[in-house]
Amino acid sequence: MALPTTAPVQPTPSPSNVTSMPAPQGRGPELNALLGKGSQFEGKLLFEGSVRIDGKFSGEIVSTDTLIIGEGAEVKANLQVGTLTCLGDYQGDAKASKSVELKAPAKVRGNITTASIVIERGVFFDGTCKMDTGGATTQPPRK
Repeated sequence: MALPTTAPVQPTPSPSNVTSMPAPQGRGPELNALLGKGSQFEGKLLFEGSVRIDGKFSGEIVSTDTLIIGEGAEVKANLQVGTLTCLGDYQGDAKASKSVELKAPAKVRGNITTASIVIERGVFFDGTCKMDTGGATTQPPRK
């Protein structure tokens, strides 16, 4: 009588052996998602945690957490995030409730509303900036 053979069982990932994706080049916060170079996406992105875009994105992005637009990225979108760090090309209106950092060689075209902003030397910025310490919400105009 032959005994049945079984294939080796692979362990299922458990919370103790699953790790988050580290930020490229070992800097910055751990990432929950990455749209890599050569990737292209169009639509609406909703997320929690940190997301980095190194490819092309067009549409709308909404989160209360961190968005990183990497060097070489091309983003055409309206943003509403907690924190924005931009090193790539960005076009659109951005509302960041916590802060915005524009780092060289970023090229930014659009309007920014935030509580705190840092613009490094070498950044191209064509637009307006409104400081809003009330969580980057817009108030209706008074009549």
